[in-house]
Amino acid sequence: MIDFQSWNSLSPEIVLLCATCVIALVDLWVTSAGRTLTYVLSLLTLIVVSALEGSLALADQVSFGFSHMVVFDPLGHWLKCFSALAVFVTFVYGRPYAQDRDMLRGGEMFTLGLFALLGMMVMISGNHFLVIYLGLELLTLSSYAMVALRRDHAQASEAAMKYFVLGALASGFLLYGLSMLYGATGSLDISTVFASVSSGQIKHQVLVLGVVFVVCALAFKMSLVPFHMWVPDVYQGAPSSVTLMIAGAPKLAAFAIAIRLLVSGLLPLAQDWQQMLIILSVCSLTVGNLAAIAQTNLKRMFAFSTISQMGFVIIGLFCGVVNGSTVDAANAYSSALFYILSYVLTVLAAFGVILILAREGFESEEISDLAGLNQKSPLYAAIMTICMFSFAGIPPLVGFYAKLSVLQALLASQQTGSTPLVIFALLMSLVAAFYYLRVIKVMYFDEPLTVTRVSASWEVRCLLSLNGLMVLAMGVFPGGLMALCASAIVRSLGS
Repeated sequence: MIDFQSWNSLSPEIVLLCATCVIALVDLWVTSAGRTLTYVLSLLTLIVVSALEGSLALADQVSFGFSHMVVFDPLGHWLKCFSALAVFVTFVYGRPYAQDRDMLRGGEMFTLGLFALLGMMVMISGNHFLVIYLGLELLTLSSYAMVALRRDHAQASEAAMKYFVLGALASGFLLYGLSMLYGATGSLDISTVFASVSSGQIKHQVLVLGVVFVVCALAFKMSLVPFHMWVPDVYQGAPSSVTLMIAGAPKLAAFAIAIRLLVSGLLPLAQDWQQMLIILSVCSLTVGNLAAIAQTNLKRMFAFSTISQMGFVIIGLFCGVVNGSTVDAANAYSSALFYILSYVLTVLAAFGVILILAREGFESEEISDLAGLNQKSPLYAAIMTICMFSFAGIPPLVGFYAKLSVLQALLASQQTGSTPLVIFALLMSLVAAFYYLRVIKVMYFDEPLTVTRVSASWEVRCLLSLNGLMVLAMGVFPGGLMALCASAIVRSLGS
């Protein structure tokens, strides 16, 4: 019998897949330098997909489809909606940059970006080990190709090779870990794995070995120390438009599979994976912030900043369960979800400014390239200032409330060592403030190196201005987004 409910819930993915194939074919006849038709069709597709996902999320229904291999819940629908919007913003910001660098000789940037989004959506909905792995591979293979899209650029090719080799290693970690869990439980279904692990009849050592490899793979995808080696080189070497593609939406998918695997599937082993996450968090906060201080390249600085920001997300993930009790789980996981959403929102605006400042023959990648930006463009300097203050956790911006909610969740959990960890995280935030404020100092107090006026198309200016205002507005009025995160977590995990 045809499962119409499952097909209806899967309609955004079906629309995205069909539209991407059509766009790839249509692009063969597009001759304009900016691939205008391909670009417009891609944006329309993303608007339709995000609207469909938003409507499904508002329905507030939880269901399983296709022999329990896929889960449809508010958490998944909202993450897919925000992922589609993040890719939409990435395309708008990145198109002028890509056109100036002859990266639009074909429509690969748009079609690969759409296929990467499809991979993210499959990952987010996965309730089965194979579904999650297939989605992950679709995302990563598309990402490898996008990093190497600037064919005549040696640095981009080198970054793509490093990303491919280390990404293959991480995929191997995940596949091996999942195979160990399958061997121990006899199932690839996450719900069945949860029931088998909860029974207590499976040898603990085998499960822990599988968990170790799964956590290592998740740490790679979330840019956590010591699996961060690829991040600075790929961020710097990839074209800036592709760097934004990697830095934004995929973080939402990585968060989703962390929730699916660790919380939905392996919650009875929380005491084991929590210890690993604590170490990953402390190392990421330390290495990310201290290494960022020494960077002069803006994209490398953002790479190490990402590492430290993901350390905060992990704090929200490991403080949800205390000695087997899940009383504080909703508070902790919703705080982590709010943090990852606020991070993606802020990084989109920050890279939007970098992409606007870049012009043909000039990448605007060094911190010194921002010198005197306030004199040339007060608007873009103000938006970058908002982003830097938000990353540093300074009120009333969204980054402040994100950090506050995660640390509050950690204190509320009353885990052993929670207070020292909060103090350590605050100290690392003070360290981070140095390199974020340094960027602001350069923009407002250094003399400009050039007198070239900064120009951008009207849609980029409007979207970037809206993006910057949202970073501010979500900090002043965080209640709506926080309530949405809490509702999605409670509804999804409560089922």
